Amino acid sequence: MDLEEFNYHLPPSLIAQYPPSQRGDSRLMILQRSGETIVHGTFKDISSYLHPGDLLVMNDTRVLPARRIGRKETGGKVEILLIPSWNGNRNEWEVLIKGSGKLRPGTQIRFGESLWGQVKYLNDGRGRICFSGQEEMTDVLQKIGHVPLPPYIKREDESLDRDRYQTIFAKRDGSIAAPTAGLHFTQPLLNSLGKQGINIATITLHIGIGTFTPIKVNTIEDHQMEREWAEISEEVSQKIEETKRRGGRVISVGTTTTRALESFSDKMGRVQPGKGFSSLFIYPPYQFRVIDGLITNFHLPKSTLVLLVSAFTGKDLLMKAYQEAIRKNYHFYSYGDAMLIT
Repeated sequence: MDLEEFNYHLPPSLIAQYPPSQRGDSRLMILQRSGETIVHGTFKDISSYLHPGDLLVMNDTRVLPARRIGRKETGGKVEILLIPSWNGNRNEWEVLIKGSGKLRPGTQIRFGESLWGQVKYLNDGRGRICFSGQEEMTDVLQKIGHVPLPPYIKREDESLDRDRYQTIFAKRDGSIAAPTAGLHFTQPLLNSLGKQGINIATITLHIGIGTFTPIKVNTIEDHQMEREWAEISEEVSQKIEETKRRGGRVISVGTTTTRALESFSDKMGRVQPGKGFSSLFIYPPYQFRVIDGLITNFHLPKSTLVLLVSAFTGKDLLMKAYQEAIRKNYHFYSYGDAMLIT
């Protein structure tokens, strides 16, 4: 399948540069696959389109402030993005390096008064750095790291991003990007959903470079997803099975949640509890085993995310919905508006 089939033109003015003034004030497109209908609403009213007995499954990963600015011994600026590897080595991290043209293995980079890093390996802007110091790097990042906003947000991170580029149910450190479909939920909304008999469960998928690495091949089937760490508990597995047995719908909040659920499912659609790396690449005509609905944002053209959503809706219907969103000036990408697809 040709990647160009999943391209579309988006006016730059529709790329959200900031979150809405209040969390949850986003717009919501409701896309029904069976009748190919499109309805426009607001995210605050999402409960009107959910049913008692539905189960919303969310990703509880926390975004690390994993972007750091350092200086080489010669004074040159180096920007790095640390990527959690879950390898047990607290001082050696995989990194993406911006401005790495003249870096070599062995280069020392200073990140603060008492923190140095030494380049251990480097290839095409990606490598590993071993950091000095006794303090856990995750603690260091919380003090002096920058929020790793995606490159289409054309500004430096600000204090508001520490809160708004994080879901309210985030609790497990490990991601370098937010599970953005979850950014729209507020605690009052979750409380309201619970009172209406709509259940909530959380899984973990730590978002790494696999989620947002651009597809660099023309034939989709040739792309290889980078692996990312996922965990699903026995309790969540049972909740999903009980929901399906009662005739309720399993609605995934976000593409990362979807990949975790589908990765841990068997041929009968049962989600097995466990933990491990997922490298599942979902694209048309993938047959979904677990989810009955999807809450998601609007995604970049020709990305693995838009391919996953296309597999769920059908490419033609999704492109129709995206053109409708553009005509009606929806905001796109991480801080943008949302879709509910059933």
